[in-house]
Amino acid sequence: MRDLHQTDSVLASRDDARAQAGIRSEHMPYLPASTSPYTPDAVDPAQLVWAETVAPGGYTHKVLARGSRLRFDDPTGDACASIVVYNALEPCERLNVADTQKIPWQAYLGAGSPLLSGDGRVLASIVEDTSGRHDAFCGTSTDAWNTAKYGDAAPEGPSPSGRSLLAKAAAKHGLTKRDLPPSVSFFQGVRVEPDGALEPVGSAGPGHHVTLVAELPLLVLVANVAHPLDPRTDYVVGPLRVHAWRGEPTSPADDRFGATPELTRAYLNTIDHAEARG
Repeated sequence: MRDLHQTDSVLASRDDARAQAGIRSEHMPYLPASTSPYTPDAVDPAQLVWAETVAPGGYTHKVLARGSRLRFDDPTGDACASIVVYNALEPCERLNVADTQKIPWQAYLGAGSPLLSGDGRVLASIVEDTSGRHDAFCGTSTDAWNTAKYGDAAPEGPSPSGRSLLAKAAAKHGLTKRDLPPSVSFFQGVRVEPDGALEPVGSAGPGHHVTLVAELPLLVLVANVAHPLDPRTDYVVGPLRVHAWRGEPTSPADDRFGATPELTRAYLNTIDHAEARG
């Protein structure tokens, strides 16, 4: 416990606060981003625009420029990144999980998968994936779910729900719970059985990553929480590393642009929308 004399006046409180300026946490944003100790291989630290380690049960958010690369790393095998993305210029355009699955004829996310909006445009593309264990079926956990399973769902408690944390992240950008669509999850997979049952398959183990490219200016919301179908009775989630750096959006020269007629149309819609807005 601190000595009360350290904070018994305004000046003492100021000095106490400044004395803690050099304290570092294992889970924090790295400012500037180039100081990240976990910069991905082959990425120039000077190009980083976002670097952060998200705590288990934590959340984060960021606005990224079109073309930015966004990489998530699961160092322990227990991260579960619940993600929602929006068109940062017009947040009414947001991730549509149903269209993300049905328009490209994909049930499971992986390299080459687009994250589509309800307007037929690609918000982000998955360009790299070493995990293969993701979920676009279940969304993230809710307060009711976590309260029933763990006995608590408070955002500041030991088992926060993904929806509550995403709502906190959304509020930083003037959005409310009504603006939150279903999310996708990276690093904790789910498969559909022949009878239609959803079967959790867990993670691919530690050390895997997923990289996306922002096809439009993106608002990214992230909650790092236990997957709702995690069979473990305890609330288990590991740290999540996030890095972003400047790059270029998908172009007709990229293989994924012409992978299917549906994808070509979605990318054309995206480019048209972006170019019309400069």
